[in-house]
Amino acid sequence: MNLTAEVWVGNATDTIKQLPDNSVQTVVTSPPYWGLRDYGNDDQLGLERNPDDFIDNLCKVFDEIWRVLKDDGTIWVNLGDTYSAQRWSGAGKGQAMNKMSDGHRDINPIKESGLPDKNLVGIPWRFAFAMQKRGWYLRQDIIWAKPNPMPESVTDRCTKSHEYIFLMSKNAKYKYDHEAIKEDSIWSEDRRAGQGRLHYDGKRQGQEGTVQENFVAITEKRNKRDVWNVAVKSYREAHFATYPPELITPCILAGSAEGDIVLDPFSGSGTTGEVALLHNRNYIGLELNPEYAKLS
Repeated sequence: MNLTAEVWVGNATDTIKQLPDNSVQTVVTSPPYWGLRDYGNDDQLGLERNPDDFIDNLCKVFDEIWRVLKDDGTIWVNLGDTYSAQRWSGAGKGQAMNKMSDGHRDINPIKESGLPDKNLVGIPWRFAFAMQKRGWYLRQDIIWAKPNPMPESVTDRCTKSHEYIFLMSKNAKYKYDHEAIKEDSIWSEDRRAGQGRLHYDGKRQGQEGTVQENFVAITEKRNKRDVWNVAVKSYREAHFATYPPELITPCILAGSAEGDIVLDPFSGSGTTGEVALLHNRNYIGLELNPEYAKLS
């Protein structure tokens, strides 16, 4: 199979206009989080002074994606949250900046969330509801559970150890290969396998009998659950916002078939493209930062 992988440099909203209608089968991406980091480009997402502007700008990217996505296509969006805080400094554009090892800046912007300090802003769900209003089907909120989260020195709440992946579609019916991402059943090694499990009314269903409505079958595989336990991994190069390949593999396998086109409008280090090629999909990545495009 002849596969292609391309990374186009430019603003996602503008660059995506080069793609033809109904050409992309699935989108797997992790946009910049609001108020987290400056990647060195004034056109980047995430530096907006308030969450409404951030979400509006982000949704505009997906307005363009709507056109290029096939009618049975899906999008999978990993997005984290942030807390409200007012941080004033003398740095330009109202940002407190710390020099990173690669020359970029880690920022603490003035966040005008309209909430008192220490409030969880709810960025992922604000985005999800905004997308619903634009016509997207919000099909599922998947929890990325991190067994090795970033340590936090907080004493008035739990350590944050999860993020969201939202599955959305253009239509009620869409391509979703549930067989490709089935997981091992917790009952596959049960010694009673083949003999049936106890019914809720206490009766046992025999192997040769008819399966009643409330019978729970014992199989080696089961439908994938919506909590995904995937460890955070460090990236070998100078990029600070990467998700592990294991996290997005189910997205690509369920949302596309071999030979389909997978798009990531915030390509970054190119993890989505790496996984797409590994599973015989074509890849198009859009990346604002030329250095990251070269890196991927």
